Amino acid sequence: MNSPFKKALCIGAAILSLGLCAGAQADPVAHFDFITHAPDSDAWWNTVKNGIKQADEDFNVQTDYRNPPNGDIADMVRLIDQAAARNYDGVITTIADFDLLKDSVTKLKAKNIPLITANTGTEKQSADLGALMHVGQPEYLAGKEAGLRAKADGVKSFLCVNHYATNPLSFERCRGFAEAIGVDMKSSVLDAGTDPTGIESKVSAWLRAHPNTQAVLTLGPTSADPTIRAVTKMGLAGKIWFATFDIDPDVAKAIKDGTIKFCTDQQPYLQGYIPVAMLAIMHKNKNTDVAQARAELERDPKFVKRLQDYGLKPVYEARNIASGPGFITPQNIEQVSALAGRYR
Repeated sequence: MNSPFKKALCIGAAILSLGLCAGAQADPVAHFDFITHAPDSDAWWNTVKNGIKQADEDFNVQTDYRNPPNGDIADMVRLIDQAAARNYDGVITTIADFDLLKDSVTKLKAKNIPLITANTGTEKQSADLGALMHVGQPEYLAGKEAGLRAKADGVKSFLCVNHYATNPLSFERCRGFAEAIGVDMKSSVLDAGTDPTGIESKVSAWLRAHPNTQAVLTLGPTSADPTIRAVTKMGLAGKIWFATFDIDPDVAKAIKDGTIKFCTDQQPYLQGYIPVAMLAIMHKNKNTDVAQARAELERDPKFVKRLQDYGLKPVYEARNIASGPGFITPQNIEQVSALAGRYR
């Protein structure tokens, strides 16, 4: 018998069921924008994107990842202008060119949109832009640490294969390495572009023209992968001292077979995850207290598990969080190679 009371129970149960479903699929509590200088062709950023995605999941937020398709910094400036106009709850950006970006960033500040910088850029530049903090690897230090390893092996000359010379800070890696081994950086840098075939051809031509070059330093997988092919075809694999920044499956294989000495690891997953997580925590707390948010992040069980699962180690500083440099060598390559290109 369908009594009024029974009907009410059924309606109430239905409403409760809908409420539970809504709670299980709650709308994101905040909407952020993550803007980078990277072209679509740079697969290294997939690891950053995975960090963003998992931070979104862990903190119930939504983050748009936007970039200039061809790596044009002028297009990146327009993306920051758009972010200010769209009134995001927070913005994360790389500092590909401080002078070009600073005017657009002031538009975010005028609207009180919290800003965090990540990846490229210096901590001083981040502070000068009015950002709350910076998450990344100090580029000069990373280059110098790699150069000191080369110096210990007797290296006195090198080629720095720069696939993103449009980013002024990319030269800091080359400069740090050059100063560590005591040579002039300017005579050692190759503006290689981003086309794999072009990079391979340019590296081969350089090494044929400079046969006494003792070492090769590449600045990421975009330049490392074609350089691996170049030195292999020239019969130099395992003979020329070769190191790179950042890992992908080809770099991991080259470390295992002895073509590459080591990979300087800036832990890009952290550059995606941490800025999103910090903005999410500050949005929840309704303040921009970096110290408070960082303390919450350090003890967040989901974040702690991510670090354990992927073998990641951020360095917490007074204002910023350093994601590197670390080094991937033949001694620890097995630990991280299975995660290369996804979480490492």
